[in-house]
Amino acid sequence: MEATALTNHIISGFSCNSSSSQASSTHHYHSLIPATTTTNSLKYQKIILSSNVSISNPRSHFHRRNLTACSSVNGVEDTVKDVPIEKQFPAYPAVMDINKIREILPHRYPFLLVDRVIEYNAGVSAVAIKNVTINDNFFPGHFPERPIMPGVLMIEAMAQVGGVVMLQPEVGGSQQNFFFAGIDKVRFRKPVIAGDTLVMRMTLIKLQKRFGIAKMEGKAYVGGEVVCEGEFLMATGSSE
Repeated sequence: MEATALTNHIISGFSCNSSSSQASSTHHYHSLIPATTTTNSLKYQKIILSSNVSISNPRSHFHRRNLTACSSVNGVEDTVKDVPIEKQFPAYPAVMDINKIREILPHRYPFLLVDRVIEYNAGVSAVAIKNVTINDNFFPGHFPERPIMPGVLMIEAMAQVGGVVMLQPEVGGSQQNFFFAGIDKVRFRKPVIAGDTLVMRMTLIKLQKRFGIAKMEGKAYVGGEVVCEGEFLMATGSSE
């Protein structure tokens, strides 16, 4: 797009444009807004924000007070202009709130690492969030000058999301006989710091009820980017 034409579409440095043929100096930022909420799942619509300024760190703070957000719901395009940043991001849905999670998982403070389930497909998968705060009790020691969420606790949080799937009648698990048995192919992609929201998806990929063994695939995200992933082995059976 020529500079003179682009100027007509810019509102305080931002414009709506879904074309992939923009100049290399234009960066696209993706966010998720709810389109339809059902009992067990949430569908999302993407809004594409196009900036004509270069942002070297997509997780850093930058001014987005004036923008145009374009979304399409049921084939109808809506345009929202001049949306303040505090109103741009909707709350995550609560398919299961913390009280329901406490009914399912046996974990308690300081080891309950799931705050809310935002999507649940019975016997198949669950997506949940952990809001990471500087008040989490592991930060004073990991590390005092550079607080980072320990990788083992990311794995534990993901396993707890797996527990939400496994501790259900459809799968046959219970608080009395459910165990985290092992992990494989774990990779930590990026650090998780205070202020991040860890979004974790756990999917059941293999279940052998006869032997009480289940294999799950897990991925954790911050800002839409994978920060941790791996395969999890779960077991149901006697602890003896």
